[in-house]
Amino acid sequence: MRRFTPFLVALSAMLPMWGAAPVLAQTLSHGPDSHVGPASSSTNWSGYAVFATGTTFTDAKGSWDQPAVSCPNSTKKYSSFWVGIDGYNSSSVEQTGTEADCKGTNRPSYYAWYEMYPSPSVKITGFAVHPGDTISAEVSVSGTQFTLTLDNVTTGAHFSTTKTSSAVRTSAEWVAEAPTICTFSCKLAKLANFGTVNFSGSYATGNGVTGSISDPSWTYDAITMVSGLTTKAQPSALSPDGTAFSITWKHS
Repeated sequence: MRRFTPFLVALSAMLPMWGAAPVLAQTLSHGPDSHVGPASSSTNWSGYAVFATGTTFTDAKGSWDQPAVSCPNSTKKYSSFWVGIDGYNSSSVEQTGTEADCKGTNRPSYYAWYEMYPSPSVKITGFAVHPGDTISAEVSVSGTQFTLTLDNVTTGAHFSTTKTSSAVRTSAEWVAEAPTICTFSCKLAKLANFGTVNFSGSYATGNGVTGSISDPSWTYDAITMVSGLTTKAQPSALSPDGTAFSITWKHS
């Protein structure tokens, strides 16, 4: 029996490798609006978008109060809040915002990110996000240089990065999103119950004109997130000055 010992030792060393489950990298993606039915219905977005034929948008800015998510069970759910350019009628999105996710029972997760879709989302390190924090975001562009800026007004944290893109810049948005989860393939995530998120200070610049969401220089759409006949998230009407609104979670 002694002569078989080296083989048995080698075999025992290999068994954990054979039996171990592979660790799959999981990423979140914040992609373009997925229109369904009327243009104001979407499977992944809720909020407001502005656009106009012949208008090139060079800035979008706004603020929101970071909502707390309810995580009553082990089901993983996700919600994203952001300001950006493109994505409503184009295949790219330049955006920055925050996350409010459920990783398990009573396990909420909050963090900040930016994304130059279709490039991967990037988590912003050293930028803490807490429920109740006031977050301010801006995406601006000069030529092909996009500057994405995020501030936690409550804590004083600041982040800015500049990226190059030849995106078309045909829209600007203020959105609560059900992101896409990607491993081997991608699927729409379940929407976390974020209650209500309040946006304010929402302005865009198009063709050199700066105005609120309801500025007459462009058209705006209120976007309701749906799944079939089920409403998942719904925006309120705009404030009288066109700069503020809320989005309320309805269903995962």
